[in-house]
Amino acid sequence: MIVDSLEGVDSAVAELTAAALIGFDTETKPAFKKGQTHSVALLQLSTPSRSFLFRLCRIGLPPQVKELLENPAVTKVGLSIKDDFHSLNKIGPLAPAGFIDLQDYVRRFGIADSSLTKIHAIVFGKRISKSQQLTNWEAPSLNRRQQEYASLDALACLRLYTTLSSGAFNPATSPYRETP
Repeated sequence: MIVDSLEGVDSAVAELTAAALIGFDTETKPAFKKGQTHSVALLQLSTPSRSFLFRLCRIGLPPQVKELLENPAVTKVGLSIKDDFHSLNKIGPLAPAGFIDLQDYVRRFGIADSSLTKIHAIVFGKRISKSQQLTNWEAPSLNRRQQEYASLDALACLRLYTTLSSGAFNPATSPYRETP
């Protein structure tokens, strides 16, 4: 679900807050010139059944979303989240709480790789496409492929954590584990 107006924020945050665990990611319009930077354009938060794409480039960081990101009672799972926090802090002050960084978490399973694509391939035996990563996230509207890519990134983080924490992945049988 795309949230590109303040009218949709309350119901989206209510559904996300009710979930015990949510996936997290952000997207920023790529910069191709030296010294050029952009603000976070999209915040993706996903429950097991629904993804919410907050168009921060249109609505800013609403107080309800900020409160959710700072709520330690809602566990949020993302990858390389420090970079996301740094970028989100440029929009407004944020004290994130309740986050698990998959890059740190996968180490206890002997997974040496740290990209979402590689971790996903190790755990599930198939890669996810990153072909939409360098698209314009500030475009007037997001096309279907952008929406699917953005939704999948947050959902993939959630699914990876759920699978790993449930014991469904056996690192001893993985050819990708770190060797001591």
